Amino acid sequence: MTETEFRLIPEVTPETEHFWRGGANGELVFLHCESCRNYIHPPSPVCPVCLSCELSPEPVSGRGTVATFTINHQPWNPSVPVPYVIALVEIDEQASLRLMTNIVGCDPEEVHVGMRVRVRFTQHDDVYLPLFEPDES
Repeated sequence: MTETEFRLIPEVTPETEHFWRGGANGELVFLHCESCRNYIHPPSPVCPVCLSCELSPEPVSGRGTVATFTINHQPWNPSVPVPYVIALVEIDEQASLRLMTNIVGCDPEEVHVGMRVRVRFTQHDDVYLPLFEPDES
């Protein structure tokens, strides 16, 4: 999957701005509960663990592990070349913090459960979509 393909760009709201624009600083940013230290995704007005409303955006390392994935061969959108990978990436800072994303920068057949990955961003106007690539460091 290349970065110049057609993408549906999300609407940025005050509740999601930290996530969609964090890439401008090279940061993957999630809401973080100041009370119980839980990261939250997707954004919520309250912490689902302790119900606190004391939430603030906080960057994470941008590194994680592929928890599961699919290799898609169906050309749902003619501008998106196949095959491409959709994956759930478990973020290092918290096992339950998972992000649905694309794995890029490698042959789809190389992707596997347990693969170490790191974030990279593709910019569309003022939105930075987080994608993941193999982390070979």
